[in-house]
Amino acid sequence: MTSPTPDALLGPADVRELAAALGVRPTKQRGQNFVIDANTVRRIVRTAQVRPDDVVVEVGPGLGSLTLALLEVADRVTAVEIDDVLATALPATITARMPDRADRFALVHTDAMHVTELPGPAPTALVANLPYNVAVPVLLHMLDTFPGIERTLVMVQSEVADRLAAAPGSKVYGVPSVKANWYAEVKRAGAIGRNVFWPAPNVDSGLVSLVRRTEPIETTASKAEVFAVVDAAFAQRRKTLRAALAGWAGSAAAAEAALVAAGVSPQARGESLTVEEFARIAEHKANRHEEKEPA
Repeated sequence: MTSPTPDALLGPADVRELAAALGVRPTKQRGQNFVIDANTVRRIVRTAQVRPDDVVVEVGPGLGSLTLALLEVADRVTAVEIDDVLATALPATITARMPDRADRFALVHTDAMHVTELPGPAPTALVANLPYNVAVPVLLHMLDTFPGIERTLVMVQSEVADRLAAAPGSKVYGVPSVKANWYAEVKRAGAIGRNVFWPAPNVDSGLVSLVRRTEPIETTASKAEVFAVVDAAFAQRRKTLRAALAGWAGSAAAAEAALVAAGVSPQARGESLTVEEFARIAEHKANRHEEKEPA
């Protein structure tokens, strides 16, 4: 791999010139805030521990700031972009600024929530500046769809980062925390200031690292069954689990039976449980085996 040219990455003037040439105005609807600082995107790549043999998938590449930084290091980068104008322009930007790496880049023009396959080798890493309004569903979809993704680093709204990385007992521990933990070990990996974006958002951003579990959660329940318990527990998070899971179990008594069988206090609340405990509860739903679809 040849060394990157010093001006290969996008600076503030480059981002604004590209946007102007394309007639692009960042939209709140898609949560678009373009990174304009080369040091920040290189920091993201370092924090993500991207290696020369990695196949990286990036969601929402925008004008290509992070894409170029990823191409400096990774073996291949596949970017998933929903915006028509941005998707059309990005390959030309890569060719113009990093011609020796252009053959290592692929673009998939679609909604990341609908992606079921990607061209080329399976991705080993996910690195993305995720639009704030769809960050959690996109992240969970990508982790579920591409089991080869070992390492993930996403930049999200700071509040979302806190929720994803929260531990049981935390006030912000909830559905995103548990579901992300189903797939990976999750932790906060830094903060990002507002001034590295254009336009500057009115919220702070945070980095979240997710390292895929080497062994999946040990349970006889399916992911869908476990997630159903999680959703029910947090839909009424102020209630005890006996009450919150009554609808899921069929009655409060059935919920209590499942909880006791799982070794969980019926008076506990969802925010105190680990993903493993949610899995145990799912295993003990009274009519679970009757409900499961035949293979």
